[in-house]
Amino acid sequence: MKRCLVLSDSFKGTLSSPDICRIARSLHIPGWHIDALPVADGGEGTTDCFLDACGGQRIALPVSGPFGGTIDGFYGLLPDGTAVVECAAAAGLHQAEGRPDPEAATTYGVGQLLAHALDHGAKRLILGLGGSCTNDGGCGAAAALGRAAASCPPAARWRTSRLSTCPGGIPACGPVC
Repeated sequence: MKRCLVLSDSFKGTLSSPDICRIARSLHIPGWHIDALPVADGGEGTTDCFLDACGGQRIALPVSGPFGGTIDGFYGLLPDGTAVVECAAAAGLHQAEGRPDPEAATTYGVGQLLAHALDHGAKRLILGLGGSCTNDGGCGAAAALGRAAASCPPAARWRTSRLSTCPGGIPACGPVC
């Protein structure tokens, strides 16, 4: 029997990577075994790819949008306790449509997603950085976690640090493997 492995990123605006993989897996071609693995580049769709490949649950919560206000953010929680956060879920290009102003945008909502995951027992964090509409270098996310680098704007500086108190030395981000 021949084998076909389908690895596909999304088709922007039409099909997500997991949708493409479900379609591929449903094909029945005599003499062929077809399998599929969703992939993403760290931007929009990364969380869904991990959930499709590993199982787990999607956690939705309100967070600060890239230009203020409240948006619906999310992250994935995998069965082993790893949280998968994609920057695009809280500061994505799709949220900047009609407002191409990366200097005014912030990653604060990304930090809120990371904080929620840590507060709810995440053992490891994977952070996908693609598809961002900001160029704040993560200062907004750091501020949401209670830490700001000296180079961050004064509004993003905070005195306390949650990053230094993560239980067990959990890294703020980790390799995708």
